[in-house]
Amino acid sequence: LSLPLALFKTCWSQFPRPCANSEGLRTKECCPVWSGDGSPCGALSGRGFCADVLVSDEPNGPQYPHSGIDDRERWPLAFFNRTCRCAGNYGGFNCGECKFGYWGSNCAEYRESVRRNIMTMSTTEQQKFISYLNLAKNTINPDYVISTGTRAEMGENGESPMFSDINTYDLFVWIHYYVSRDTFLGGPGNVWRDIDFAHESAAFLPWHRVYLLHWEHEIRKITGDFNFTIPYWDWRDAQSCEVCTDNLMGGRNALNPNLISPASVFSSWKVICTQPEEYNNQEALCNATAEGPLLRNPGNHDPNRVPRIPSTADVEFTINLPEYETGPMDRFANNSFRNVLEGFASPETGMAVQGQSTMHNALHVFMNGSMSSVQGSANDPIFLLHHAFIDSIFERWLRTHQPPRSIYPRANAPIGHNDGYYMVPFLPLYRNGDYLLSNKVLGYEYAYLLDPGQRFVQEFLTPYLEQAMQIWQWLLGAGILGAFIAALLAAVIVFARRKWRRNQKRKRAPSFGERQPLLQSSSEEGSSSYQTTL
Repeated sequence: LSLPLALFKTCWSQFPRPCANSEGLRTKECCPVWSGDGSPCGALSGRGFCADVLVSDEPNGPQYPHSGIDDRERWPLAFFNRTCRCAGNYGGFNCGECKFGYWGSNCAEYRESVRRNIMTMSTTEQQKFISYLNLAKNTINPDYVISTGTRAEMGENGESPMFSDINTYDLFVWIHYYVSRDTFLGGPGNVWRDIDFAHESAAFLPWHRVYLLHWEHEIRKITGDFNFTIPYWDWRDAQSCEVCTDNLMGGRNALNPNLISPASVFSSWKVICTQPEEYNNQEALCNATAEGPLLRNPGNHDPNRVPRIPSTADVEFTINLPEYETGPMDRFANNSFRNVLEGFASPETGMAVQGQSTMHNALHVFMNGSMSSVQGSANDPIFLLHHAFIDSIFERWLRTHQPPRSIYPRANAPIGHNDGYYMVPFLPLYRNGDYLLSNKVLGYEYAYLLDPGQRFVQEFLTPYLEQAMQIWQWLLGAGILGAFIAALLAAVIVFARRKWRRNQKRKRAPSFGERQPLLQSSSEEGSSSYQTTL
């Protein structure tokens, strides 16, 4: 099932390296050449073409009253107004890749990958996942760079481009920071905080769905393992952080409960983008400089804010809410599936609550460390396991209610969350409303949502077979040794049996006295006797 790595050598997010230069900023065009045919967007091969970017003009909600001061407004026009528009199943910023779920040189093969519960994966698979994360943390991404300055700081004609290399793991930490950062209004600490292009409104679930899909693509590219999927942690009814062990995501440091155990590879990780107040005071973007160790102290949080990890009953109540978005379509929305799942409303009443964090938010607060701050939360790799499970709950809601596209808000949602708004900061471009659809369309599934037969294969049989594959040489050797021992025992038994039979014959011989020798003698003499008759 492996595919050539060459099919994945282009990128999916900002900022594509070929466009991150003075020329790209001056022309505002990001239509890189596809190496397969040497033409922009693979136009000669019919993969795509360079086109004007048309953004939605639908009004935003009142939460953000400003205009023209944030590069993320009307994304991506502050940087580019022409990008590749790919045809058919082609994708990528230069149309050199395939859309989610499609594979092959012509992107004609649909394939469904399965995301599995990390707790039921074999030890070998768990360790492989951790090694992949560490590889991503230590591999400079060849396809993307990050912006270390605003568009205005780069000059009217892009004469001072401000971009920087970054490793693959931290690329996604930076993306999560950039999409949720505050808006600079001018002057130290003068910012607008009530803005987030991926949280607190309708795009929360579609945006994170696309984010995880990009993550999987990047891991597949750097490892060459095109069967890789992000595992999930099913935390329903958990009493503690079950994945916080040295064999998985890192246990607690015995000397400092806020740090990761030195027995875990994650104890050596450094975090980025965790000091929003400092960036605001400097009026500067996070430049991905290391800011200290990964912090986590699960369970030692404010119990008044998060009394417990969400339960099965909480999840079921949330899934049964029929309305995706309601009222102001923000963190104050009541009886909104999105708002309850995100964690700003009660999973018992559906009503918005202040001073408490539920569902998705509850896990972030429970981790009590790097994961507990929105902008820097992706520093903790548990973020991936958690959001994969949140995405599966989103999927369950979609399958339960089968909503039409029209339920997604077209207008008046907070900035960045309307149906037609392009997701910040992805290139190629993705509209929010386009991802209110089943994950099967996007080429993946969750193991616990499979039918019972398929689930048994994925969660029980597959880990067993994977373990067997790792020790097959030992099993073969054991089988050969066992066969040899069995053959040796069989030979000993046969030998012993024969010896026993000979001994039995000897024991019977005295009852016939000298008859046998006499029988031979009589025969030789040709005379009849009693012995001959006998």
